[in-house]
Amino acid sequence: MKPINNKNSKVSLFSAVHSRHSVPSYWKVSLCAACILFEARSSFAVGQDVSALYDLSLEELGNIQVTSVSKKEERLSQAAASIYVITNEAIRRAEARNIPEALRLAPTLQVAQISAYRYAISARGFNSNTANKLLVMIDGRTIYNPLFAGVLWESQDILLDDVDRIEVISGPGGTLWGANAVNGVINIITRQTEKTLDNLLRVTEGQQFESISIRHGGKLADSEGNYRVYGKFDQRDNSVRRDRSPEEDAWQRGQIGFRSDWNQGQNAFTLQGDAYQNSIDQSGPGQQENTGANILGRWNSALQDGSNLRIQTYIDHLQTKAPAIYSEKLNTLDIEIEHSLAKEDSEELIWGGGYRVAKDRIGNTSLVAFLPAERQLEWANIYIQQKNQLWKEWLFTLGGKLESNDYTGTEFLPKATLAWQRSQEELLWFRLSRTVRAPSRIDRDLYSPGNAPYIQVGGPEFRSEIAYTSEIGWRAQLGQSFNYSLVAHYSEYDHLRSLDQTSSGQLAVGNGTEAKTSGLEALANFQLTPDLSFDAGAVYFDKQMNIDFEPFLASDDGHFQWQLGTSWRLQENQHLQINLRHVSELPFPKVPAYTSLDMHFNWRLSQKIELSLAGRNLNDPYHEEFAMQSGVVSLNPIQIERELELSLRVHF
Repeated sequence: MKPINNKNSKVSLFSAVHSRHSVPSYWKVSLCAACILFEARSSFAVGQDVSALYDLSLEELGNIQVTSVSKKEERLSQAAASIYVITNEAIRRAEARNIPEALRLAPTLQVAQISAYRYAISARGFNSNTANKLLVMIDGRTIYNPLFAGVLWESQDILLDDVDRIEVISGPGGTLWGANAVNGVINIITRQTEKTLDNLLRVTEGQQFESISIRHGGKLADSEGNYRVYGKFDQRDNSVRRDRSPEEDAWQRGQIGFRSDWNQGQNAFTLQGDAYQNSIDQSGPGQQENTGANILGRWNSALQDGSNLRIQTYIDHLQTKAPAIYSEKLNTLDIEIEHSLAKEDSEELIWGGGYRVAKDRIGNTSLVAFLPAERQLEWANIYIQQKNQLWKEWLFTLGGKLESNDYTGTEFLPKATLAWQRSQEELLWFRLSRTVRAPSRIDRDLYSPGNAPYIQVGGPEFRSEIAYTSEIGWRAQLGQSFNYSLVAHYSEYDHLRSLDQTSSGQLAVGNGTEAKTSGLEALANFQLTPDLSFDAGAVYFDKQMNIDFEPFLASDDGHFQWQLGTSWRLQENQHLQINLRHVSELPFPKVPAYTSLDMHFNWRLSQKIELSLAGRNLNDPYHEEFAMQSGVVSLNPIQIERELELSLRVHF
């Protein structure tokens, strides 16, 4: 691997592995530890049987409990929404290295890699590296940045081995989750600590990427609680451009974290937190740096009347430095209270409210400025949703949320769903909803260049973007070997962001764009034999706008994509995963269609030791995925390269 230019790097969480030259010593330690564990495996107690993680039948997949659709546990097969669940098993088999790579496993998401660290991720269109119509949460903590109403993916990471599942909803979720859940919701849920009562060491070495992570789990003394702590360090080499020149975007990242869970009678309490620091090379002076920390507490109580009460609060700190571009300090406090009452299996009421305050401070440069440089933003909401049985198998759900923000006041987010539960294996639903994308600082406060006279100015009257969406879906399971779902959707968008020329010749942010989108999403699973299964998905999407091209929208959406995954257990301890993915051409800026083939071979040497060989993009040495960043079109975009990686995972 090529050395990273560490330009004044300050990644200090794992100083022992900060130097590239120290990594081989970790390999030696890891391999020696693996050999010792292999020889003495009978002397260790393992809290998690690796072999038990490998196979879920289609019936078990349908019985997975999900919470993102109605904020209440329900079977996946009975959830009236376009939902795809990425299981821990799927993440392990794909050897995903970060959250965006894990999200690639959801056929309904648009995931494009822009650079070594930057991604464009969206659902149902409007994709860009600043996509702002998708709500993303990690264990209930919203990783939302009010600067642009999206996610800084380079600032978000977790230990993927500890993920229980990722619930991906395509379509509106504003009634329960609030503004910005316009086109989808991603809910990343980590495992209860009682499921990670062992130790884990994982080491990965590849042509462009290497990583080491370690986790320890155990029981809290003199209590009914459990805990785990972890640390990880990743680094990646520079990308290459279309002309094969290197792009200075190599990065390295360190992160530590913990989680603890207590259960006492009808009460459950969770306390967890993370801290991280990363550095990214750039073509300009210095390095980009991201540091942050968060802590979250959650209390769940089963009350005597059969209802449930949940109270959650978290504090999140983020600091970003991009020399010569901008810097940001963001501190967020959030609290949420929720009460749910289930009268019968078919009837339930859920209501709640929340408050969030964020203090955002920008370091302006000669390139861009946010005026004022410092803002304190507040959001408050209250919501209610009622599900009733209309007639036999027919269920009707009606809900609404009132959510206020400092820019546009109070927004109304209603939703109505009619579902026909024909049987335990067949579900038909129809949904209508209204959602909004509330203004962010980039809409109101952005000025360019950073000093007057300004060419581009923020829109002081910028209002919320609005989406009206209708959706019809069908999910069914045929016998024990085949299940599928079909979802058709149509949306009309009003007051989308635009750039309008003022009388003085400046470009001002406005709401002059409208759009209509429609699409079809199809998912299927087929269990051919107990050892061989197939997972397929396809998405068709069409977007019509009242303009041919709007640079400030900075989105680029193709019409079609599909995935086909094959999971094959060759022997009891050997597994082969093959994933084939195709994405159609992106219109502007034009990116050619591509097909990517990934293969992953997992060899379980014992109940505690697993060796994995991953091959990515095997069918083509290079391909492009996205050519726009923040409204700027690249004439020499990043190429995604073919890669080989070897991983060792040891439980002890």
